[in-house]
Amino acid sequence: MGYVSGAYGIQGWVRIKTYSADADALLHAKRWWLDKPEFGDVEMMQSKIHSGDVVASLMGVAGRDAAEALKGATVQISRSHFPALADDEFYWVDLIGHEIENLEGVRLGHVKDLMDNGAHPILRVAVPDVPGSEKTQQELLIPFVEQFVKTVDQKAKKITVDWGLDY
Repeated sequence: MGYVSGAYGIQGWVRIKTYSADADALLHAKRWWLDKPEFGDVEMMQSKIHSGDVVASLMGVAGRDAAEALKGATVQISRSHFPALADDEFYWVDLIGHEIENLEGVRLGHVKDLMDNGAHPILRVAVPDVPGSEKTQQELLIPFVEQFVKTVDQKAKKITVDWGLDY
């Protein structure tokens, strides 16, 4: 859902940079999971949007120093707290691992991650090593926009793009 970017105020609230423009799931989930070993599953006491970020009070985080100690922690929530989607919608996490193929039928690799550059999401595609090549594993960055992403087949776990290996 996002990551802790730092403290908010002096009472132990944390600031969360979300991976999505829609933070509804994060705002309404009462339990979060932080990838800091001393926390793991934590109860969210209060949350709100502030200057484009989510700020929240978490059980067991008292004071600014405790909130700052969480900086960099990944924030996750249970899938059951995600808002329902329309038939033609999906979450980014659902695309990780999908095979990427171009319009000519050439396999380009698989989705290893997505990122947001502010204007639109970008597919981070892991390109397989070419045997006998000096190049190590590469990465393609494909804008997730209609001009380049032609189809997303969730059942087949395949995305068809108008893109080439030499772009």
